[in-house]
Formats: sequence, C-alpha cells, structure tokens
Amino acid sequence: MLRVGILSVAHLHANAYVHAFSQDPRTELVGLWDHDADRAREYAVSRSLQVFESREALLDACDAVCVCSENNLHLENVVAAAAKGRHVLCEKPLVAKEEEARLMRETVEKAGIVMMTAFPCRFSPAYARLKERVGKGEVGRVRAICATNRGTCPGGWFVQPELSGGGAMIDHVVHVADLLRDLLGEEAARVQAQTGHRMYEQAWEDTAMVTIEFPSGIFATLDSSWSRPKGYKTWGDVTMTVIGERGTLEMDMFGPSLEVYGGSGYGAAAYGSDLDAAMIEAFLQACLDGAPVPTTVHDGLQAARIALAGYRSLAEGQPAAA
Repeated sequence: MLRVGILSVAHLHANAYVHAFSQDPRTELVGLWDHDADRAREYAVSRSLQVFESREALLDACDAVCVCSENNLHLENVVAAAAKGRHVLCEKPLVAKEEEARLMRETVEKAGIVMMTAFPCRFSPAYARLKERVGKGEVGRVRAICATNRGTCPGGWFVQPELSGGGAMIDHVVHVADLLRDLLGEEAARVQAQTGHRMYEQAWEDTAMVTIEFPSGIFATLDSSWSRPKGYKTWGDVTMTVIGERGTLEMDMFGPSLEVYGGSGYGAAAYGSDLDAAMIEAFLQACLDGAPVPTTVHDGLQAARIALAGYRSLAEGQPAAA
C-alpha cells in the first residue's frame, strides 16, 4: 500500500490525479496541503479529503506525493519531498526557470527517490502506434514533423508569469517536446519561437509558434497556442504529422471521441483511453514494484529546456541553443 499526498491543487490536472489515486486499491490518498489554505479547504470539502496544516505534516503522513502547484513552486515542493525521502510525481513543466534545473536534478539524484514527470501523452495508444510505425521505417527516414498542442486559455495563475513562468508557450510546448525527443531519440539543438498576444490582448503570450531543430537535420514546428474558444469540443488537441522520405503519418491523439449533441450544444464526452490513469499506474509500478520510470526527471527537464530556449530566442531575436 502506497500512502499518497497531494502537494497543492493549483493545477487543473489535479482532479484527474486525485480520481486515479482514489480508485486504485494499492493506494491510500491521505489528503492534501496547499499554500493557499482557502483553495485547499474548498477543494477538500467536495472530495472528503483531509487538509493538512503544513507541508511537513503531509510529508510525514505519506510515502509519495503528487505535486500540482503553480510552476514556479515546483522546485521547492520537490526539494521538500526529497528531503523526506518521498517519491514524487510532478506536474509539467518541472521548472520554469533555467537556473532551477540543476538543483532539481541534483536533489532528486541525491535523494534516490522515484521522480516522474507528469507526461500523460506518452501513454497514448495513438502515440505508441505512431512511434512503432516510425520505428519500423514505414515512411522511411524522417525529414520533418508538424505538431500542435492548442488549447483554451486556463486563466488564473497560468496568466500570472510570476507564478507560471510565461503564457501559452511554457504551458503547452513541453508535452510535444517530450514526444519529439522520445520519437526521434535525440535532443534538440536549436529553438526559434514567435509569439503573440492578439487573442486576449494581454502582456502574456496567447499564441506561440516554435521551430525545433535536431542534430540529424530533422526539424519540427509546433503550434502551442491558447487559440481554442471556450465552447470548443475538447480542452484542446495534440496532433503530429510525421513527414518521411516515402510517406506521411498523421496522429490525432484525441480524435477517437464520444460526441454528444443536445440542448446545451455540442461536446465530446470521452476521448478513448484514460491517459492519466495509465500514467498513475506507471508511477505506482515504479514506487511499489521497482519498475523503470518512463518519464524521468531528465525527460521533464529536457522538455522544459526546449520551452525556455524559445523564450531566449525571443529575447535574442534569433535561434537559441536548446
């Protein structure tokens, strides 16, 4: 039995993780702590969860934590958990400041804990099939990739750069950046980004187009904009078009869906496989059975590195080393 605590419920994905942990017979969801006490109490009441008065009290009561705090608080929560020897599943991006990456890595390595980055897209059957077909050489040598991870603007702390580290680019680049690294088996070499703020006309970027170059000569373009309206059928999309010498493969990760038409309008009720549940299962296997961690702290930091290089490219007005 793994006793799991939730370190902050700031992130929207906390709901899915709480549900997955509470449904698994191998876990005991002991409760939560949040630096925002009002947010913690409000969240806990609707889910019958215990609220701990301090982060240390929660860490003392559990074996592992799920960090769902604001981006710029990830490091301090991971450091606190590692100091207690607690395993960690941490929301993305692992860091939103380049100077924090080294400390994050060294802390986890020194503690010897299981540290997993929350990259549910890695567990998509659609992505697994794409990776398999590319690996078999069905389209020959890969030349380029066109990808998207567009969504609706989440508002709240996501549009407060002092907490989030940026806007749409820091929020949405990392998922596909991780898939690209995994698919191609190489690290990005250079990144160039263009951003805008015409959707909401605020200081933070709501649109972001990123070009990622790899040492092999492959390049990928990624639209990571908050360009989907509130009434869009899903929260967003994750797509990849892989262009090879002998053909093209297209993946729409949330294409398989149950669509509903009714008096309140149109929507999608389900999207096939539960990627969050599959990710939680992998985390539990790593903690309880010693299975390999599929999305490591290295994976999380390298994906964040690509997004942060995008911001440097904007500041420098030219491609930036990843």
